[in-house]
Amino acid sequence: MCELLGMSANVPTDIVFSFTGLMQRGGRTGPHRDGWGIGFYEGRGLRLFQDPQASSESEVARLVQRYPIKSEVVIGHIRQANVGKVCLANTHPFVRELWGRNWCFAHNGQLAGFAPVPDFYRPVGDTDSEAAFCDLLNRVRRAFPEPVEVEQLLPVLVEACAGYRRLGVFNALLSDGDWLFSFCSTKLAHITRRAPFGPAQLKDADMAVDFQAETTPDDVVTVIATDPLTANEDWQLYRPGQWLLWRRGEQVAAGALAD
Repeated sequence: MCELLGMSANVPTDIVFSFTGLMQRGGRTGPHRDGWGIGFYEGRGLRLFQDPQASSESEVARLVQRYPIKSEVVIGHIRQANVGKVCLANTHPFVRELWGRNWCFAHNGQLAGFAPVPDFYRPVGDTDSEAAFCDLLNRVRRAFPEPVEVEQLLPVLVEACAGYRRLGVFNALLSDGDWLFSFCSTKLAHITRRAPFGPAQLKDADMAVDFQAETTPDDVVTVIATDPLTANEDWQLYRPGQWLLWRRGEQVAAGALAD
């Protein structure tokens, strides 16, 4: 299956450290060789980098490593193809416009027999992941033709995720650039870094960083990943069926589906 990476921060923050660990899993320390992508929000803008090549061998990935883009919300993904061929159109994360904002989505898992009724949003590629994203946005658009606050939106998101979960594995990240919604079907972990900051060592690369030297006492940064990326930090594991909503690095809402 694929692996996810997300970040929510209260100040523009670069994710080079975490991204460096994740890209090793794309063909070097892990089997996810079928493409990768990462989206960085800058206000309402979204910088999107994608490549159907393995991230451990991708020149585009090396460019992102050398270019410390600062963002408050990030969604990344490395792919091990199950549904859909290996090509750029099937490379996560996927992006669509809704309510005048760029919505970004990435999925880890597989949905059996998923065939939503075509509506306003339609897939470009042929993955179940993009089909689920389009179906999710169609649900939101039908329920709320005009923008609403994310707190009003949550019941629609959670109900949709519950339906996808019944069809298979649905671990996902979704954002409009302001908040970051995360849903765990089987496997997801998070860590929130705040003062006092300390050192961290990647699991998948010989790389360490002292966050105290890179941050201010007011910084709050939450990183989400399929598997913990560091070896010496206390990551929190999601429970199956649990969802968390993040904004500016802090958890602002949470819930869990009944088993």
